[in-house]
Amino acid sequence: MKILRGTHHRRLLIVPLLFFFLSDFADAQSPYDSVARRIAATALTQNYTIGLLKELCAVGPRLSGSPQAAKAVAWAEKTMKRFGFDNVRLEPVTVPHWVRGPKEEAVAVPSRMRKIIPLSVTALGGSIATPKKGITAGVVEVRSFEELHALGDAAKGRIVFFNRPMDRGQMSTFSAYGGAVDQRGSGAVEAAKVGAVAALVRSMTTTIDDQPHTGGMRYAEGVTKVPAAAVSTLDADALSALLKTDPKARVRLVLSCETMPDIPSFNVVGEIRGSEKPDEVVVIGGHLDSWDKGDGAHDDAGGCSQSIEALRLLKELGLTPKRTIRAVMFMNEENGLRGGTAYAAMDRPGEKHIAAIESDEGAFAPRGFGVGDSTAHAKLKAWEPVFAFMNADRIVLGGGGADIGPLARKGVPPIGLNVESHRYFDYHHSHNDTVDKVNERELALGAAAMAVLAYIISQEGL
Repeated sequence: MKILRGTHHRRLLIVPLLFFFLSDFADAQSPYDSVARRIAATALTQNYTIGLLKELCAVGPRLSGSPQAAKAVAWAEKTMKRFGFDNVRLEPVTVPHWVRGPKEEAVAVPSRMRKIIPLSVTALGGSIATPKKGITAGVVEVRSFEELHALGDAAKGRIVFFNRPMDRGQMSTFSAYGGAVDQRGSGAVEAAKVGAVAALVRSMTTTIDDQPHTGGMRYAEGVTKVPAAAVSTLDADALSALLKTDPKARVRLVLSCETMPDIPSFNVVGEIRGSEKPDEVVVIGGHLDSWDKGDGAHDDAGGCSQSIEALRLLKELGLTPKRTIRAVMFMNEENGLRGGTAYAAMDRPGEKHIAAIESDEGAFAPRGFGVGDSTAHAKLKAWEPVFAFMNADRIVLGGGGADIGPLARKGVPPIGLNVESHRYFDYHHSHNDTVDKVNERELALGAAAMAVLAYIISQEGL
């Protein structure tokens, strides 16, 4: 081995020493660096989060009003008590009860041949049923509401086929979703306004496959209600191709869904009481309910398991917050937002919510947080370096979550956990959303990121 001597040798010795002292200096400047690393290491090593996810998903899909949703409430209460959280309680909320029913079928019927073409469809949440024998009608394909209304009487008595895809060129799949989802939410209303008899909507996903994706839709007072269903992207493309060569082709749609009377349910709440300012509250949470497809693993069993795990991690490491950190498992985000609305509306004498953090973008690798309040964003931006070691240091302006939206409207800064989103809509609201699609390390790191941020806010205020 060659022995180095002289100035060059001394420089080689200085570099690691300098790095050592700079690291010490950085640690002194960022008092939460070591805490954040301990939290993340504990989350990854103990690996509780995936177990929580599996327990919750084991009750089945948890649509509001279903027996599975009630089981999810019982699970969340029992789990919070098992971990020794403070003030574990159920807060009542009345939720809608929509039932899919046993039939959701569709076929395309070409005009020039007898062979029918099956279409993979699923009723949109809140839709009315078709008549028992279904609806058979001609089809008009459109990609915008403006295009639909320009058709005038040409859409009357027909099924409107909304076929605007999510924009694959968008870097954020959530932006792409936002640019297409109005078809799902309002398609039935707009179709009815022009005299159509039903709405068929391209599934909200960038993936081309045979799996239809459900989701919420709504009706408008004074507008005739017509049934609405989503069709898989593969069959949407096939139907579009058929209509180009055979514009007289028809579709037969059969749905058996039904809206039942509202039913009692609960938000589930547990917390770690603050040691110095217990009446100042940092909320973290996700929603217990899911659509009646798959396990609801990413949407949003992941967010629930991460929120519970975040509190457990703080207790495990003996980190007592100065302010109260409260985990809330909201009910009925998917088809009503009754849980978030009820939580924000409840009278809580003496309490002040200083921040609300939600995980509802899927249980993928955390990349940072979106903050829906400019003042809070400016303060939290200074803590970005604490999250750099887990690549979750993008604290951006704009964000939050549906469940914490009602709190935001009351002036509480809303914060959403941002994750790698490219695969989310492969699974969203479909039978694809199952436990096996969740990576346990990514899930655990999301819980760690939430724990770190909630703890910093509890110590420093906002």
